[in-house]
Amino acid sequence: SQASSDSGNDFLENQSIEGDTLNEHLIWQLQNSQFSDVDRIIAIAIIDAISDDGYLTESVEEIFDSLKDELDIEMDEVEAVLHRVQRFDPVGIAARDLRECLLLQLEPFDPKTPGLADVKNIIQHHLDLLGAHDYARLQKKTRRNEEQLHDLILFIQALNPKPGASISKNNAQYVIPDIFVRKVNGHWHVSLNPEASPNIRINSVYESHLKNAGRGKDTSYLRNSLQEARWFLKSLQSRSDTLQRVGDAIVRRQRLFLDYGDEGMKPMVLRDIAEELEMHESTISRVTTNKFMHTPRGVFEFKFFFSSHVGTADGGECSATAIRSMVKKLIESENPKKPMSDNKISSLLVKEGINVARRTVAKYRESMLIPPSNERKRLA
Repeated sequence: SQASSDSGNDFLENQSIEGDTLNEHLIWQLQNSQFSDVDRIIAIAIIDAISDDGYLTESVEEIFDSLKDELDIEMDEVEAVLHRVQRFDPVGIAARDLRECLLLQLEPFDPKTPGLADVKNIIQHHLDLLGAHDYARLQKKTRRNEEQLHDLILFIQALNPKPGASISKNNAQYVIPDIFVRKVNGHWHVSLNPEASPNIRINSVYESHLKNAGRGKDTSYLRNSLQEARWFLKSLQSRSDTLQRVGDAIVRRQRLFLDYGDEGMKPMVLRDIAEELEMHESTISRVTTNKFMHTPRGVFEFKFFFSSHVGTADGGECSATAIRSMVKKLIESENPKKPMSDNKISSLLVKEGINVARRTVAKYRESMLIPPSNERKRLA
């Protein structure tokens, strides 16, 4: 009953209150929206892939790949749910690149808004010129005079390139890691952070009184409430035990990442950990959401360690995270005057034994908000 539940809470003394994160803000909107059960699972996967700045960090294909074994869905269903999530607050959320982010922020405007069509045209087709401050060419492309172009640029500058940051900055300034990972005598050691656990205990005064209390309706009611409190504490302990086991399993599989960085990341999906620990995938997903691991390489959300894979020439697998790192490294080392095309990057990776298509390179590049080679050349 409600009364019993409230009384159970009286036995618990909680000294920890957490604010909303961007993830929680989006989940709250999801819970208050009409989604089918399947679409809700897809939406959660999309929300989990949104960065603090509000961008989608995984492609629709990667999200589909992570769900297709669990759900009987098509790729366009993931795309459709993404479009619905993109209507959530803050406006511009879940975009795949800056262009899409800004265009999403224009959707609520009245179509008759002065300058709206020109602003859309600049964002859609000439964002590279705007980024390079090439206003002379921008005037020619838009056929607008200097004063008109100035007004259009002010319009665009009023949009938010990092829509998630407003929420993340206000409510998630500090991350308290749930787990610490340290290297001790050449071996990686995983331990729970006692500061991250809710500081909850049973009120000893109530408990002591009940031991000496007689029988009666009120005493029976309080004893039931005490039992509820004990069960609640037991469930918290079980949650901590599961968190420890999942942390251990992740670290065992991702030792190379801890030793060598992104390129050492191994392909790993929720099912791998679920099968190893003999738990359901949904349990692993729940445990790894908004949980953080402090390592010598930085603080990472558990979800960071899960990554889709690409086949290698020797029949092995390479994680999407490792490939992103390789793509980024190749672009950083390129000649700025002769930037490499996605096709060239794909060819170089194939020579390294990693079978990745040009379009896949393009998706990884876009997920890191790196412009294509022709735009990189203009910006050089």
